[in-house]
Amino acid sequence: MNPFTRINGLVAPMDRANVDTDMIIPKQFLKSIKRSGFGPNLFDELRYLDEGQPGKDNSQRPLNPDFPLNQERYQGAEILLARRNFGCGSSREHAPWALEDYGFRVIIAPSFADIFYNNCFKNGILPIVQPEDVVDRLFKAQDAQVGYKLDVDLENQTVTTPDGETFSFEVNEFRKHCLLNGLDDIGLTLQEADAIRAYEEKRQQEAPWVFGQIH
Repeated sequence: MNPFTRINGLVAPMDRANVDTDMIIPKQFLKSIKRSGFGPNLFDELRYLDEGQPGKDNSQRPLNPDFPLNQERYQGAEILLARRNFGCGSSREHAPWALEDYGFRVIIAPSFADIFYNNCFKNGILPIVQPEDVVDRLFKAQDAQVGYKLDVDLENQTVTTPDGETFSFEVNEFRKHCLLNGLDDIGLTLQEADAIRAYEEKRQQEAPWVFGQIH
Protein backbone atom coordinates (compact mmCIF):
# COMPACT_ATOMS: atom_id res chain seq x y z
CA MET A 1 0.00 0.00 0.00
CA ASN A 2 1.36 3.44 -0.91
CA PRO A 3 2.06 5.68 2.11
CA PHE A 4 -0.05 8.79 2.49
CA THR A 5 1.54 11.90 3.93
CA ARG A 6 0.40 15.03 2.12
CA ILE A 7 -1.11 15.86 -1.26
CA ASN A 8 -2.11 18.99 -3.08
CA GLY A 9 -4.78 17.51 -5.30
CA LEU A 10 -7.40 18.48 -7.83
CA VAL A 11 -10.97 18.17 -6.51
CA ALA A 12 -13.81 16.42 -8.35
CA PRO A 13 -17.45 16.64 -7.17
CA MET A 14 -19.98 13.88 -6.50
CA ASP A 15 -22.93 16.09 -5.64
CA ARG A 16 -25.46 13.53 -4.44
CA ALA A 17 -26.20 11.93 -1.08
CA ASN A 18 -26.39 8.21 -0.27
CA VAL A 19 -24.02 7.05 -3.01
CA ASP A 20 -23.91 3.31 -2.38
CA THR A 21 -21.18 0.81 -3.16
CA ASP A 22 -23.13 -0.61 -6.11
CA MET A 23 -23.06 2.84 -7.69
CA ILE A 24 -19.34 3.12 -6.93
CA ILE A 25 -18.58 -0.24 -8.56
CA PRO A 26 -21.54 -2.28 -9.93
CA LYS A 27 -21.99 -5.91 -8.92
CA GLN A 28 -21.18 -7.34 -12.37
CA PHE A 29 -17.58 -6.20 -12.00
CA LEU A 30 -16.91 -8.04 -8.72
CA LYS A 31 -15.51 -11.17 -10.35
CA SER A 32 -11.88 -10.48 -9.48
CA ILE A 33 -10.14 -10.36 -6.10
CA LYS A 34 -7.23 -8.34 -7.47
CA ARG A 35 -7.12 -4.76 -6.23
CA SER A 36 -6.33 -3.32 -9.66
CA GLY A 37 -8.30 -2.91 -12.86
CA PHE A 38 -11.53 -1.50 -11.37
CA GLY A 39 -10.88 2.18 -12.12
CA PRO A 40 -12.38 2.17 -15.64
CA ASN A 41 -15.71 0.99 -14.18
CA LEU A 42 -15.82 3.39 -11.24
CA PHE A 43 -19.31 4.98 -11.16
CA ASP A 44 -20.05 2.96 -14.31
CA GLU A 45 -23.80 3.62 -14.38
CA LEU A 46 -23.27 7.39 -14.15
CA ARG A 47 -20.18 7.57 -16.29
CA TYR A 48 -21.36 5.77 -19.43
CA LEU A 49 -24.54 5.94 -21.50
CA ASP A 50 -24.74 2.18 -22.07
CA GLU A 51 -24.70 -0.82 -19.75
CA GLY A 52 -21.25 -2.03 -18.79
CA GLN A 53 -20.23 -5.66 -18.75
CA PRO A 54 -16.98 -7.37 -17.68
CA GLY A 55 -14.53 -7.54 -20.55
CA LYS A 56 -16.23 -4.80 -22.51
CA ASP A 57 -13.88 -2.27 -24.13
CA ASN A 58 -14.60 0.88 -22.14
CA SER A 59 -12.75 3.05 -24.65
CA GLN A 60 -15.49 2.29 -27.19
CA ARG A 61 -18.40 3.07 -24.87
CA PRO A 62 -20.37 6.35 -25.10
CA LEU A 63 -19.57 8.71 -22.24
CA ASN A 64 -22.10 10.76 -20.30
CA PRO A 65 -20.91 14.35 -20.93
CA ASP A 66 -22.73 15.64 -17.84
CA PHE A 67 -20.80 13.40 -15.44
CA PRO A 68 -17.91 15.30 -13.80
CA LEU A 69 -15.27 12.59 -14.24
CA ASN A 70 -15.81 12.78 -18.00
CA GLN A 71 -15.15 16.51 -18.10
CA GLU A 72 -11.72 17.88 -18.95
CA ARG A 73 -11.52 20.13 -15.89
CA TYR A 74 -11.59 17.14 -13.54
CA GLN A 75 -9.07 14.89 -15.27
CA GLY A 76 -6.40 13.74 -12.84
CA ALA A 77 -8.46 14.48 -9.73
CA GLU A 78 -7.14 12.94 -6.51
CA ILE A 79 -9.74 14.31 -4.09
CA LEU A 80 -13.43 13.41 -4.29
CA LEU A 81 -15.91 15.80 -2.70
CA ALA A 82 -19.09 13.95 -1.74
CA ARG A 83 -22.32 14.25 0.21
CA ARG A 84 -23.60 12.49 3.33
CA ASN A 85 -23.64 8.72 3.83
CA PHE A 86 -21.12 8.06 1.09
CA GLY A 87 -20.35 4.35 0.59
CA CYS A 88 -23.57 2.95 2.02
CA GLY A 89 -24.99 -0.38 0.86
CA SER A 90 -23.03 -3.62 0.66
CA SER A 91 -19.66 -4.10 2.35
CA ARG A 92 -17.75 -4.82 -0.88
CA GLU A 93 -14.11 -3.85 -0.58
CA HIS A 94 -14.07 -3.46 -4.36
CA ALA A 95 -15.52 0.05 -3.84
CA PRO A 96 -12.34 1.57 -2.36
CA TRP A 97 -10.31 -0.57 -4.78
CA ALA A 98 -12.09 1.14 -7.69
CA LEU A 99 -11.66 4.62 -6.21
CA GLU A 100 -7.97 4.08 -5.50
CA ASP A 101 -7.37 2.48 -8.89
CA TYR A 102 -8.92 5.52 -10.57
CA GLY A 103 -6.56 7.79 -8.66
CA PHE A 104 -8.49 9.11 -5.65
CA ARG A 105 -6.51 9.31 -2.41
CA VAL A 106 -8.92 11.48 -0.39
CA ILE A 107 -12.71 11.60 -0.01
CA ILE A 108 -14.32 14.49 1.85
CA ALA A 109 -17.96 14.13 2.96
CA PRO A 110 -20.24 14.98 5.90
CA SER A 111 -20.55 11.26 6.74
CA PHE A 112 -19.59 7.80 5.54
CA ALA A 113 -21.03 4.31 5.91
CA ASP A 114 -19.02 2.57 8.65
CA ILE A 115 -17.72 -0.45 6.72
CA PHE A 116 -16.77 1.64 3.69
CA TYR A 117 -15.01 4.14 5.96
CA ASN A 118 -12.92 1.37 7.54
CA ASN A 119 -12.15 -0.21 4.17
CA CYS A 120 -10.79 3.08 2.85
CA PHE A 121 -8.01 3.14 5.43
CA LYS A 122 -7.09 -0.45 4.59
CA ASN A 123 -6.63 0.51 0.94
CA GLY A 124 -4.67 3.75 1.11
CA ILE A 125 -7.57 6.21 0.93
CA LEU A 126 -8.10 8.94 3.53
CA PRO A 127 -11.80 9.57 4.26
CA ILE A 128 -12.30 12.99 5.86
CA VAL A 129 -15.47 14.00 7.69
CA GLN A 130 -16.40 17.69 7.58
CA PRO A 131 -19.61 19.48 8.64
CA GLU A 132 -22.26 19.93 5.96
CA ASP A 133 -21.79 23.69 5.86
CA VAL A 134 -18.06 23.28 5.18
CA VAL A 135 -18.76 20.71 2.45
CA ASP A 136 -21.31 23.11 0.92
CA ARG A 137 -18.70 25.85 0.78
CA LEU A 138 -16.16 23.52 -0.83
CA PHE A 139 -18.70 22.47 -3.47
CA LYS A 140 -19.40 26.10 -4.33
CA ALA A 141 -15.71 26.98 -4.41
CA GLN A 142 -14.70 24.13 -6.71
CA ASP A 143 -17.64 24.83 -9.01
CA ALA A 144 -16.57 28.46 -9.35
CA GLN A 145 -12.89 27.76 -10.01
CA VAL A 146 -11.50 25.47 -12.70
CA GLY A 147 -8.47 23.58 -11.39
CA TYR A 148 -9.59 23.90 -7.77
CA LYS A 149 -7.15 22.10 -5.47
CA LEU A 150 -6.98 21.33 -1.78
CA ASP A 151 -3.91 20.68 0.31
CA VAL A 152 -4.44 17.69 2.59
CA ASP A 153 -1.86 17.17 5.34
CA LEU A 154 -2.37 13.92 7.26
CA GLU A 155 0.44 14.50 9.75
CA ASN A 156 -1.13 17.78 10.92
CA GLN A 157 -4.71 16.66 10.11
CA THR A 158 -5.58 19.74 8.09
CA VAL A 159 -7.27 20.61 4.80
CA THR A 160 -6.24 23.95 3.31
CA THR A 161 -8.03 25.80 0.51
CA PRO A 162 -6.32 27.85 -2.23
CA ASP A 163 -7.13 31.07 -0.35
CA GLY A 164 -5.45 29.80 2.82
CA GLU A 165 -8.49 28.77 4.87
CA THR A 166 -7.73 25.68 6.96
CA PHE A 167 -10.04 23.00 8.33
CA SER A 168 -8.94 20.37 10.83
CA PHE A 169 -10.17 16.79 10.79
CA GLU A 170 -10.18 13.86 13.19
CA VAL A 171 -8.52 10.53 12.49
CA ASN A 172 -7.83 7.52 14.70
CA GLU A 173 -4.14 7.41 15.68
CA PHE A 174 -3.70 3.77 14.64
CA ARG A 175 -5.30 4.38 11.24
CA LYS A 176 -3.17 7.49 10.83
CA HIS A 177 -0.03 5.49 11.60
CA CYS A 178 -0.98 2.84 9.04
CA LEU A 179 -1.64 5.38 6.28
CA LEU A 180 1.53 7.36 6.97
CA ASN A 181 3.57 4.18 6.77
CA GLY A 182 1.68 2.46 3.96
CA LEU A 183 0.59 -0.47 6.12
CA ASP A 184 -2.44 -2.56 5.22
CA ASP A 185 -3.42 -5.69 7.19
CA ILE A 186 -0.80 -7.79 5.40
CA GLY A 187 1.87 -5.17 5.96
CA LEU A 188 1.05 -5.03 9.67
CA THR A 189 1.31 -8.81 9.92
CA LEU A 190 4.66 -8.89 8.09
CA GLN A 191 6.10 -6.53 10.69
CA GLU A 192 5.96 -9.54 13.02
CA ALA A 193 7.48 -11.95 10.49
CA ASP A 194 10.44 -12.90 12.71
CA ALA A 195 8.21 -13.63 15.70
CA ILE A 196 5.83 -15.68 13.54
CA ARG A 197 8.72 -17.66 12.06
CA ALA A 198 10.19 -18.34 15.52
CA TYR A 199 6.83 -19.53 16.82
CA GLU A 200 6.33 -21.88 13.86
CA GLU A 201 9.80 -23.37 14.31
CA LYS A 202 9.18 -23.91 18.02
CA ARG A 203 5.73 -25.36 17.39
CA GLN A 204 7.14 -27.70 14.75
CA GLN A 205 9.48 -29.14 17.35
CA GLU A 206 6.78 -29.44 20.02
CA ALA A 207 4.03 -30.88 17.79
CA PRO A 208 5.50 -32.25 14.55
CA TRP A 209 2.24 -34.08 13.76
CA VAL A 210 0.51 -30.75 13.19
CA PHE A 211 2.90 -30.20 10.29
CA GLY A 212 2.50 -33.71 8.92
CA GLN A 213 5.86 -34.82 10.28
CA ILE A 214 4.96 -38.05 12.05
CA HIS A 215 7.90 -40.43 12.47
